[in-house]
Amino acid sequence: MAIVKDNILMQLVRGSLGKQITIYERNGQIIMAKKRGPSRKKPTQKQLEARHKMTVASMRAHIMLEDPQIKAYYESLTGPGQNAYNMAVKDAYRSPEVQNIRLEGQEVVVTAKDEFRVAEVEVKVIDGDGVITERGRAVLGRNGVDWYYTATALPADGKVIVEVRDLPGNRTVKELLLT
Repeated sequence: MAIVKDNILMQLVRGSLGKQITIYERNGQIIMAKKRGPSRKKPTQKQLEARHKMTVASMRAHIMLEDPQIKAYYESLTGPGQNAYNMAVKDAYRSPEVQNIRLEGQEVVVTAKDEFRVAEVEVKVIDGDGVITERGRAVLGRNGVDWYYTATALPADGKVIVEVRDLPGNRTVKELLLT
């Protein structure tokens, strides 16, 4: 790969020269590189899974960017050489993370994190027989990371199931056993 500087001829040329060289522009710089061809190796299972995950992320990004407010949000996060689509794909590729679930009396406190933004946190309280006794959405705290849900009752042999979603709709589910 070579970065072309101060060459009047190359300022106007873009594309491939035969099957040898590709000339393109990235971040305002002109780059000449060896033309790459398709791989002759059979893709591994991990590569196939990553390709599928990227296809899904791309489709979700296209759908999200139809909303002007979400598109403006992603545009506000772009850096040099990036656009709203890049940010939306990056967000759709990764799921949010539930870092911690703790109880403070009757309040369930969920610490959730996403590289961009956690959209909602849903809490379900389940008794020992597996019956959902209550469910509802948690409210975001002042620190922007902790979500609070006040339960009416926490059964001693039950569990709390927390579902965290981000803007693209990726879900992460985690549970806390009550003792």
